[in-house]
Amino acid sequence: MKPERWVIKLGTGVLSTREGSLDLPQMENLTQQLIEIKKKNIDVIIVSSGAISCGMDILGYSKRPESIEELQTCSTLGQPYLMHYYKQLFSAHGFHVAQLLVTYFDLDSLSLRKNIQKLLENLLLKKTIIPIINENDCVSYEEIRFGDNDRLSSHIAVLAEAQRLIILSNVAGLMDCRNGKNKMISYVEEIDSTIEKLAEGTRSERSVGGMITKIEAAKIAQASGILTQIADGREKNVLVRIYNGEPLGTIFETKKNERTLRTNSRSLP
Repeated sequence: MKPERWVIKLGTGVLSTREGSLDLPQMENLTQQLIEIKKKNIDVIIVSSGAISCGMDILGYSKRPESIEELQTCSTLGQPYLMHYYKQLFSAHGFHVAQLLVTYFDLDSLSLRKNIQKLLENLLLKKTIIPIINENDCVSYEEIRFGDNDRLSSHIAVLAEAQRLIILSNVAGLMDCRNGKNKMISYVEEIDSTIEKLAEGTRSERSVGGMITKIEAAKIAQASGILTQIADGREKNVLVRIYNGEPLGTIFETKKNERTLRTNSRSLP
């Protein structure tokens, strides 16, 4: 049986400590979960943030730089270190990592897009290889300005013909805070103006984007029939529990999945 394909986006807030350093124990925990679901016949593609945080650590920065040049410097300095940590963690379990650095120009070009698509297919055929994707920040800066790879992950999910996009963040999901409420929205059938108004952008010293770009990512994926799930990356065994069918966070449904995950729904009216 052909494996189900998941694109899993690991955000800056998930991979960093409160002080902003790369959280290696957290990376190890997520790596173990990724390996566990990989062994359950799931093709895993990782879209990972964290390079800028690595670069900030190396340069001794305590605050995220403002200029594009400094952000690019941090990213290009930190990316090899980020991949080094992934290599160490995955190789301890017999897996190899393959780095893909892409730009929106690559994804907009039909020929380059096909090349990336073919490469991903070939990498995934080799069951011990896990592709790890990031934006090529030295020549492109859309995601370091705003987005934290949220939209990039959705474009990769479409390109890879994934069945599911999982966005792990430092938020539990989309919240409904209207009229003094503070309620998690478990399921979203359609991303309309009501949903979009609930998404408020955030910015921290280590990350950008917030819920706005996550909703945009879910909208891109939903249009291609890809189920999207936004969940707290620090929730215990979050990926394994998602694999086991727990409706963690917010699930953006598609017409194709027939609501097989719907239990205890609390959708917006």
